Amino acid sequence: MNDNLHQLRCFGCGARISGAEAQADFRCAVCGDLFEVEYPGWNQRQGHDRPNPGALKWLWRERRCSSEALDHSGVWRFRELLPILNSFGNAVTLREGNTPLYPLPRASKALGIDQLFAKHQGMNPTGSFKDTGMTAAMSVARERGFEWVACASTGNTSAAMAAYAARAGLRSLVLIPQGKIAWGKLSQAMDYGAVTCQLDTDFDGCLQLLTQIVREAPIYLLNSVNPYRLEGQKTPAFEIAEAFDWNVPDHLIVPGGNLGNSSALGKGFRELHELGLVGRMPRISVIQAQGANPLVRSFAANHGASLEPVEAHTRATAIRIGNPASWRKAARAILDTGGWCLDVTETEIAIAKAELGAEGLGCEPASAVTLAGLKKLRAHGEVGSGETVVLVLTGHTLKDADYTIDFHKGTLLRDEEKAGHEAEIDRLRRNAQVVEATPAAVLATLKGSAG
Repeated sequence: MNDNLHQLRCFGCGARISGAEAQADFRCAVCGDLFEVEYPGWNQRQGHDRPNPGALKWLWRERRCSSEALDHSGVWRFRELLPILNSFGNAVTLREGNTPLYPLPRASKALGIDQLFAKHQGMNPTGSFKDTGMTAAMSVARERGFEWVACASTGNTSAAMAAYAARAGLRSLVLIPQGKIAWGKLSQAMDYGAVTCQLDTDFDGCLQLLTQIVREAPIYLLNSVNPYRLEGQKTPAFEIAEAFDWNVPDHLIVPGGNLGNSSALGKGFRELHELGLVGRMPRISVIQAQGANPLVRSFAANHGASLEPVEAHTRATAIRIGNPASWRKAARAILDTGGWCLDVTETEIAIAKAELGAEGLGCEPASAVTLAGLKKLRAHGEVGSGETVVLVLTGHTLKDADYTIDFHKGTLLRDEEKAGHEAEIDRLRRNAQVVEATPAAVLATLKGSAG
């Protein structure tokens, strides 16, 4: 399993090509759909020639104690399931992955669920889940001799790409929608040396323009349309399974933006199951913001068979995407596993984010849709009390510090959005108080907060 055995298969028409034959925009020349990486060599091996699940599990665990740089990566630690490079010496890594799986005791008790956890991908080097995909795709770009890489971004992708490009010694180009990106994310792309262009359009417009650019110039596209991105992003599935001693959770809940992450995690669990490393797949559900919910509308209209783009509006900037590229792949993950696709309001997102904060786990607002969505699923009876549930938190709280500050100052939500939730919001708000610089004043403040 160590040779370069991969090929690309069109998700639409099933056409198969080698990785080197892919067009610059990673669209199928036959039908225009996206590709995914597959490994035909796995299916050709039978009996004793197939990988030994027990040996792989032992090897991956042993690598956690290794002094080798590649073994410190939670992506490349599983490189037997990532044969996408001719030489792993070309791998570009910042020691991504190996992120924590936190229990959520307060939310678990409030929802009456025995086992509730958060897989916090915001603990990656640049603060989001995008690092796991970027290490894989950037490694392919370097191995194939590209000097420039590029992405359109609402923030996290640009930060990850710029960092990994700098690490690889490549130049990077970022296209972002003007005024629609959190400053914490934009500052990262600038600091890592990216050429950053703010455009008077939305994310979908940025991606459309970039697709035209990469067709005209030797620039490697690193958005999630790139199938190698999703190969790296599937590895948290391996970490989750490993954390549960190779017994997968009953339910995995994922935020829905461009929808590459949910499809990647579905692919990861599917490959584990096909190779005999786990006994089943978890149910996968995708949660979107109500103002950026094209996949939710698709399921309501035709059970995910087709999708109409929407004009996206949400304060959760990381998922402010109206025309998600990977929607077919995400729909497949939901349908194949018996999951759900639903949306949550801006108020529900803000409350869920503050509730996660009360657990000691900060996250960006897009991550909090998972807890907000779980609360709805639980209320509808879709999640049982005895189930094990994992929420995927995609970004660090400092990615969008202004959102958090505005919530606690009371300026985030409009009066009509807060209506009916005032008591809940007031219970969660912790605004900084102006207090006289005396012990008595501080102690009086403590006494008042105890009530």
